[in-house]
Amino acid sequence: MISLLYEISKYLMLVLMAFYTMQCYTVFRKKDEDSRQYLFLRQNMLMFFMHFVGYALIYLELQEIEVLFFYGAQVLYLLLTLILFRVIYPLASRLLINNMCMLLSIGFIMIARLDYDECLKQFVIAVAATVLALLIPVIIRKLRFITKMYYAYTLLGIGMLGLVAIAARTTYGAKLSISIGGFSFQPSEFVKIVYVFAIAGLLNHAKDFRRIVIATCLAAAHVLILVVSKDLGSAVIFFVTYLVMIFIATKNPFYTLAGILAGGVGGVGAYFLFSHVRVRVQAWLDPFADYQLTGYQAAQALFSIAAGGWFGTGLYQGSPTAIPIVEQDMMFAAIAEELGTIFGICLILVCMSCFIMFINIGMQLTNKYYRLVAVGLGTTYGVQVFLTIGGTIKLIPLTGVTLPLVSYGGSSVLSTIIMFAIVQGLYMLRNDEEVKREQKETMRMQAAQNIPYGGNIRRGGPQGAGSYGNSTYPPERNGYPRGPQPYTSYDRNVYPSEENGYQRGVQPSRSQGRSAYPPAGNGYQGASQSPGSYGRSVYPPAGNGYPGEAQSSGFQSGSRSYPTEGGTDADTDYRSSASGRMTDDPADAGGKSGGLASSRFSRRRRRRYSEEE
Repeated sequence: MISLLYEISKYLMLVLMAFYTMQCYTVFRKKDEDSRQYLFLRQNMLMFFMHFVGYALIYLELQEIEVLFFYGAQVLYLLLTLILFRVIYPLASRLLINNMCMLLSIGFIMIARLDYDECLKQFVIAVAATVLALLIPVIIRKLRFITKMYYAYTLLGIGMLGLVAIAARTTYGAKLSISIGGFSFQPSEFVKIVYVFAIAGLLNHAKDFRRIVIATCLAAAHVLILVVSKDLGSAVIFFVTYLVMIFIATKNPFYTLAGILAGGVGGVGAYFLFSHVRVRVQAWLDPFADYQLTGYQAAQALFSIAAGGWFGTGLYQGSPTAIPIVEQDMMFAAIAEELGTIFGICLILVCMSCFIMFINIGMQLTNKYYRLVAVGLGTTYGVQVFLTIGGTIKLIPLTGVTLPLVSYGGSSVLSTIIMFAIVQGLYMLRNDEEVKREQKETMRMQAAQNIPYGGNIRRGGPQGAGSYGNSTYPPERNGYPRGPQPYTSYDRNVYPSEENGYQRGVQPSRSQGRSAYPPAGNGYQGASQSPGSYGRSVYPPAGNGYPGEAQSSGFQSGSRSYPTEGGTDADTDYRSSASGRMTDDPADAGGKSGGLASSRFSRRRRRRYSEEE
């Protein structure tokens, strides 16, 4: 019976993971916000269900009540992480949050299966990192002075790496960690973030070749210290990150090609200078040549992947603990063996989804510094995933870096969660930029539409007086969003407001004496106007040079008529809004802002007068 449960569980976990992975990409096809939110909710349900299945198997294997309490603590942590990010930062990326929690839950399952005590430590560090991560987005969003501290970041990064090269203890041939007060941490994991901020600032201010050389030398200092410390995995991450960032900053492929050439030369030099590098390369080329010593770890990882097949053996049904340092360096091999190669492919796709989100957020930012930071962090994350999985499947030599959020490693989990929080802050900055662009576009369109006859731009508020007594143009906020409308009041006779149909459909016609307001159906908003009958005064048709509304820009009533572009205007007086004087020039009627070319009207008026004479 127990064996049947193990067998069913592996297929169930595989199906849940496959559906989750598929939704990581189908979300980009959802245009409706409600559909997207429902998809994110389904992802959360799939994650919690898979987490429950995994810990049910762990409980069946260990038969300890402590496992149930530990499982409950993890569920509470994951729930609070999802809820707090959603409540505190409603504009945060739900996909990034979901992926972070999904990768953490997979890590909790696999580390608990391999070493329960190490999983307890990992959980405590993840909780502390998440509390810190809740503060980071607001810091990124509000404290803009952090963009100017790039030289401080550079000195901090070089100083921390130099301390590692001098004082760190050697682990498996490389100087990696420092112990303080019983706690051990790996400074290079945090320097990755500081390094990205430093290089982003240096390249952002690199306006000439000299500054690019300075930025390159400072980046090379980080890499050289890591090479001396024999931390070759971190050295590769720093190097590739710089190549990508310099290409994004300069758009010059020459720098990237030169960097690749220099990296190739440096790799060959490291092979001959460091025995540690030669051992890893030889184990990569033929792990079975020295199976009992240098090739044992790589060979066991390949055996585990082959034993798992497509669907895996099931939790506790394989032997991933035969791989040395499996919970740190070879976590992907353990996952492929017990959960299956298909599950491992889905895991890679989830990590790729995170990488795509990082790069997509960065490329949509208009601020060059923040764009470089987002792309740099995305590259750092993507290269680390590639090095870990590539070394496990013998695609590249082993580098000793962890699988972010999945492998055991307190420094790695802490730095990766901080990295995700920084990108969340940049994602909210991108949303702020989009809102500002929309506001500017709206203002531009409104400004383009608020142009009355004669080109005298009116942007809302009380408008210049019309020509019938105390007739004035209404302010834009009073229901006239598309330019100044004539608002003429003869006793109680006024133009109707927008909610009474002024902008929508036929206008109610109200008249005082013989004066009649033209209904919209008769072309008031864009066709021939029906004449109002105050003396010989008529409303001008929109087709004769008027932009769609009946404008009244200081025309005198009485026996006057409104001018038309076709030249049928009579001897018309214009009242200047600037001085109140009468003028024959329509350009003067709008004050200093001008209007339609006065020469056109003057020529037609003189031609008509000469014909009459």
